[in-house]
Amino acid sequence: MAKDNGQASFLDKFAEVSAKVGNQVHLRSLRDAFATVSPIYILAGIAVLINNVLFPLIFANDPVTLANFKVWGAAIAQGTLSFSAVILAGIIGYCLARNKRFENAISCVVIGIAALIIMMPQSIVATAGAVLHATNAANAAAAAVTLPVAEVAKLLPNDYAVTGVDVTGAFSSSFTGTNGLFGAIIIGLLSTTIFIKLSSVKQLKVNLGEGVPPAVADSFNTMIPMMLTLSVFGIASALLAVCAGTDLMTIIATSISAPLKGLMNAGPFAVIVIYTFANLLFCLGIHQSTISGVLIEPILTMLIVDNMATFAAGQPIPQDHYMNMQIINTFALIGGSGCTLMLLFDTFIFSKNKASKDVAALSLLPGIFNINEPVIYGYPIVFNLPLMIPFVLVPDLFIGLTYLLTNLGWISPCVAMVPWTTPVFLSGWLATGGDVRAVIWQIVEVLLAMAIYLPFMKISERAQVKQAEALAEKAQDAE
Repeated sequence: MAKDNGQASFLDKFAEVSAKVGNQVHLRSLRDAFATVSPIYILAGIAVLINNVLFPLIFANDPVTLANFKVWGAAIAQGTLSFSAVILAGIIGYCLARNKRFENAISCVVIGIAALIIMMPQSIVATAGAVLHATNAANAAAAAVTLPVAEVAKLLPNDYAVTGVDVTGAFSSSFTGTNGLFGAIIIGLLSTTIFIKLSSVKQLKVNLGEGVPPAVADSFNTMIPMMLTLSVFGIASALLAVCAGTDLMTIIATSISAPLKGLMNAGPFAVIVIYTFANLLFCLGIHQSTISGVLIEPILTMLIVDNMATFAAGQPIPQDHYMNMQIINTFALIGGSGCTLMLLFDTFIFSKNKASKDVAALSLLPGIFNINEPVIYGYPIVFNLPLMIPFVLVPDLFIGLTYLLTNLGWISPCVAMVPWTTPVFLSGWLATGGDVRAVIWQIVEVLLAMAIYLPFMKISERAQVKQAEALAEKAQDAE
């Protein structure tokens, strides 16, 4: 009895700590922000697939028409992938303000975006394609002509070449796009936190009196805190540029972003460990996103967003981006957390338990679209020890095996973010840019998971029968 109490105490403490981590306001805001912007990533994935898979098939013999049609996808990528960091910084500010119950949440969108832009480098090195020069030396605004870079290079000393051009008044997509997402997270959270703190100081509010429209009053109430917050970031940007010759975005990219992405791709082990705890938590009745949604899914989402940008540019996916959020959604969450769709298949084929078959019938349609709360709470998985084992084991197994197969080159890496509700088989084909081998692997996964779930399902049903018999005996004794 003492042992059971000790186990219950451990599980209670584990659930309590996990809930506190999941409800931490900054982590929760980060999760909410990624959930808010995920539609633009999905749109970008669809555009990338159409541009790089569908259009080349249709216009294979007409490169001019192909180039014209691909402008559509390139424009969408420009407004989504290439601008994703700026969008995310504003949304993070808004979500943090809402979670902190700050009244003027829309002003935090302004703060997040403005602070991010302030911390970007004020000059960049751009790749030189051609040089424009005025036809009238006395009038720089005169009609310009294009001079190839090769001609400019002839004016340089021997053994010198043009490798880039210093540019001002421009932003690099490396920082406004996917490579700037970590910077957007840190700056968005930090700037909004400072702004909300300053906004709570009454002495910094401007009282315009009664009769002033609320929108005008709100703007003046936040004016001084907004100016102070952005001034702090302006000073930091100037100090980094003048004293260190760098900028915060570069520092974050090299010292934080790269190591964290490297940790996720050092192997599947870190992802497996976190998803083990997350799915175990789900078995205790607390949604797995409480852990995985705040600890690793933002990082894994950044990696698949990187892959979409790389695939859109026609470049090969680097090996250190093989592990990403789409591997999880497509290959390790078939039918939802725990891959419970295969448990439903087992139930229809092998089960003799009417109650289980009834739950399976109700859960099948949502399960096809990877929604499995009816299974988890109705079958149930929660506090059902026999089914808890495959529920945790199967996703871990599929994460590791899919990563291995990708590294071996047996299936293509994921290059598109597709909706998590996309049914199995279609999801594998889309996520890998049309690789049929990924669909074959999903078929193998379905069969393998059914084989793993089957003995545990039978044990669970036997346990249910014994429990029912025990309850009946107690009822008879009570009579």
